[in-house]
Amino acid sequence: MTFSIHGLAVARGIAIGRAVLAVSSRMEVVHYFIEPGQVEAEILRARRGRDAVAEELQRLQTDMPHDAPPELAALLDVHLMLLQDEMLVNGVKHWITDRLYNAEWALTTQLEIISRQFDEMEDDYLRERKADLEQVVERILRHMRGVASPVAPPPSAPRRQAEAGAEAEFLLGGAADAPLVLVAHDLSPADMLQFKQSVFAGFVTDVGGKTSHTAIVARSMDIPAVVGARSASQLVRQDDWVIIDGDAGVVIVDPTPIILAEYGFRQRQITLERERLMRLRHTPAVTLDAQAIELLANIEQPGDAGAALRAGAAGVGLFRSEFLFMGRSGRLPDEEEQYRAYREAVEGMQGLPVTIRTVDVGADKPLDKGYKDSSLNPALGLRAIRWSLADPAMFRTQLRAVLRAAAHGPVRLLFPMLAHVSEIRQTLAQVDLARAELDARGAAYGAVQLGAMIEVPAAALMVRQFLRYFDFLSIGTNDLIQYALAIDRADEAVAHLYDPLHPAVLRLVADVIAEGARQGKSVSVCGEMAGDVAMTRLLLGLGLRSFSMQPAQILAVKQEVLRADARKLGEWAQQLLDADDPAASLQAP
Repeated sequence: MTFSIHGLAVARGIAIGRAVLAVSSRMEVVHYFIEPGQVEAEILRARRGRDAVAEELQRLQTDMPHDAPPELAALLDVHLMLLQDEMLVNGVKHWITDRLYNAEWALTTQLEIISRQFDEMEDDYLRERKADLEQVVERILRHMRGVASPVAPPPSAPRRQAEAGAEAEFLLGGAADAPLVLVAHDLSPADMLQFKQSVFAGFVTDVGGKTSHTAIVARSMDIPAVVGARSASQLVRQDDWVIIDGDAGVVIVDPTPIILAEYGFRQRQITLERERLMRLRHTPAVTLDAQAIELLANIEQPGDAGAALRAGAAGVGLFRSEFLFMGRSGRLPDEEEQYRAYREAVEGMQGLPVTIRTVDVGADKPLDKGYKDSSLNPALGLRAIRWSLADPAMFRTQLRAVLRAAAHGPVRLLFPMLAHVSEIRQTLAQVDLARAELDARGAAYGAVQLGAMIEVPAAALMVRQFLRYFDFLSIGTNDLIQYALAIDRADEAVAHLYDPLHPAVLRLVADVIAEGARQGKSVSVCGEMAGDVAMTRLLLGLGLRSFSMQPAQILAVKQEVLRADARKLGEWAQQLLDADDPAASLQAP
């Protein structure tokens, strides 16, 4: 009987095929006490499990194909670092030694303690890193139990493909072999690497969010995916026909011939549309009324530069440098390590500009795993530029590395979460000191443009003052919406109030764009609004001429730009600013 499962749409497209259920990595842990004389042996069991996982991940790194997305290597690095996390290792030893827990019990107990810290984090992306830690622990448990890796097509897969129903095969275009889609409770980055090398055409997971690692990798690989589908791995049976609608976030199980035919047609249309969009790669992003639009890419690792170029990006509008700092158990990257990373990104963009945002951590995003923020609301605490200014030596280390990388190509330096003129002055003073330190040792460095993130209402309201000090501005709409509307977008009870079309949000965005135009300085949007094609014409009408987004979104946004008349859209956008309910009038002329 046909039924559907709803989840989160995280990677576009449609996949149709037979379901392959991944072996569940969620294991029931037996809890028991050990004798004092067994402590060392139990610690050794835990260590051997951890070492086996490390060897497995290192082997995956070694065997990684040349065309693997750069995100995969970075995510494997995250898991390897988590394996060595002192809080995890020492915690397991503590529970075994002091409480006489068996190794599995000690491991899951410490996982629960660390998980609570992740749950308290404000940032969506970082909060979902709890899933990475869970996956690492589950891999250790599997090795301790001698269970095989969870992601691999069953030996009977080729036979099942050959036995697929003739009616479905005909509706899918007469293929000799039915595609396979993977259904799992969760997928780790290492699992995703095997997924990349397998025959799977799409995947569904019970858990995960739009900023989870599996979602990020799926988008980079352009594979149809639905996450957060709750009990999909329990409802779908091995070998069921499954349709994954990555655009709508829907999974259809045991579809009828009519539904199969409909989605088969849509699948072919999507393929043709993507091929057509690829023809726009080298087409200049210019509106019908001859307005040149800058389409930039957001990246998280130096290796992402290649994906940005392939998508036709005019540069990098946001390099989130904090990913170089995370998951290192308090061991911050030194100047040389940062310099090499920034230089790789700059050279990878082949002369196109790279905007590097200084580290955006602190409060709810501690670098030291042992640090616990005592503030009642970490989102309003010591984070971003506040954290950097609280540690000037660390801050200047990053500034020197960025300045040195600027000797190899055009670099723009971006500062997050500024709200006070005093913060601006302190920040610029640190830049001057960093230059002086490089001069003192005779190190080469380049000129950089300086910019500020506009992501708190205070900054948007003070845009004139900000532009006295900075060469450009970048609007971080995700945080701006959250702070302007006083809601936590991660809180399910109020998430429905997170509204990019709220009149107050649009007014803040419009005023910043307009003031930048008046002063002849560039303003870009680097939040989710920039990559949402439903928002492209509105942002053009508000005067935005620089968008920064995930590389996979660039061509679709470019198509909207090429079809738009910015002059006509300007009149319509002004009407929306005065509307009580802009969402109701979003359809552009």
